[in-house]
Amino acid sequence: MMDVALRGLETLGGVVRKQVIGLGRFTLLLQEVFFWMVRPPLRIQLIFKQFEFVGNKSLSIVTLSSLFTGAVLGLQIGKIFGIFKAEGLMGAATGKALALELAPVMCGFIVTGRAGAAMAAEIATMRVNEQLDAMEAMGVSPVSYLIVPRVIASTLMMPLLAAIFLFLGLIGCYILGMIMFKVDTSVFVSQLQWLVWVSDIQKGLVKALVFGFILSTIACYKGFYARGGAKGVGEATTQAVVASLLTILIVDFFISLVQMRG
Repeated sequence: MMDVALRGLETLGGVVRKQVIGLGRFTLLLQEVFFWMVRPPLRIQLIFKQFEFVGNKSLSIVTLSSLFTGAVLGLQIGKIFGIFKAEGLMGAATGKALALELAPVMCGFIVTGRAGAAMAAEIATMRVNEQLDAMEAMGVSPVSYLIVPRVIASTLMMPLLAAIFLFLGLIGCYILGMIMFKVDTSVFVSQLQWLVWVSDIQKGLVKALVFGFILSTIACYKGFYARGGAKGVGEATTQAVVASLLTILIVDFFISLVQMRG
């Protein structure tokens, strides 16, 4: 029994030690990212390249997802409000949910699965192929050249993608409301203006900004410290996606808590 307990404590200690080391590495990487954000050279060309990669190449997925998310949400809410003969409120309720939660969170998930995974895989491949070591040997900081442009682009593009998601989600809800629930356009718009405030949109965009920073830093961190050849690249990519999704959900709760009390 004593041996089993000791082995259990040893295993637990190893897990805790690994997590503490990982947190320390992540903190040091963040420190270096912030350092290079305000120190020249500011690699404008690389930043715009990442704008195109994170934003433009995610736009088709965001467009399709937002239309159907708004339509499905409107369908469910419309059925519930239909019990009380209040179908006209479906647009307002859908808009509220999209603005505060669904637009930033869904965009975070979409960009994580598409761009975040690619970031982790690309940087991890460079790590296992010793390209990052070669950059350091030539006097070029991998953090400045590879990570900072990705973090800046993801952080700034996420609010724009979330705004597009919100707008198209409302369009999807509106189309479904007209077809299935015969909702009048003037009622849809007036109720939307009454219930969805500018502050709601601002809160959602703040969340999207934070989520963009989270997913990019985690993805780059997992790729930067990848080890073990091709298998390590796959593991780093998987860990990056899982860690980003969980962190977005946890941080979303605490941001919502602060925003509700504010």
